[in-house]
Amino acid sequence: MSETEARDSDGATPDETPDRAPEAAPDEGGDDQGPEPSWWHRSHPTFAGLVGFFTGVAYVIIVPGVYAALLGLFFSDATVQKLFPLVLVALVIPIALLVPRKTRRFAQFMFLGIISTVIVVAVTAAVVIWVMIRIDG
Repeated sequence: MSETEARDSDGATPDETPDRAPEAAPDEGGDDQGPEPSWWHRSHPTFAGLVGFFTGVAYVIIVPGVYAALLGLFFSDATVQKLFPLVLVALVIPIALLVPRKTRRFAQFMFLGIISTVIVVAVTAAVVIWVMIRIDG
C-alpha cells in the first residue's frame, strides 16, 4: 500500500492521526446533541480563575493606555491631563460582573489581577525611585 493510500479522510497518515473520539455515524440511534464540550466550556473553576486574573492584569494595563492614546489624538495635552482621571469609569465593567452569580467568580479574580498589578507596579516604581535617589544623593 502506497503512502497516499495509507492516508485517512483528514489527509494524515495513521500514525499522524490525532487522538480524538470517533464520530458517531448518522444512522446510529443516539441523541443528536453532538460531541461533549471541551473542559473549558463546562465552567471549570480553574479556568475561570486564571482567565479572570489575567484579564484583570491586561485590563489595568491596556484600558488606561488606549484611553490616553485616544485622548492624545483628539485633544491638547492640558485637556488630556484633565480628562485622564475619567478612566476610572472603566471600573464599572468589573463591578457589574460581580452582580450576576454566573460571572462573580471571574470578576473576583479579575479584581485580584487588577489589585496585584497595581501593587506590583507601585512597589517597583517606589524601589526604583528610592535606588535612584540613593545613588545620586
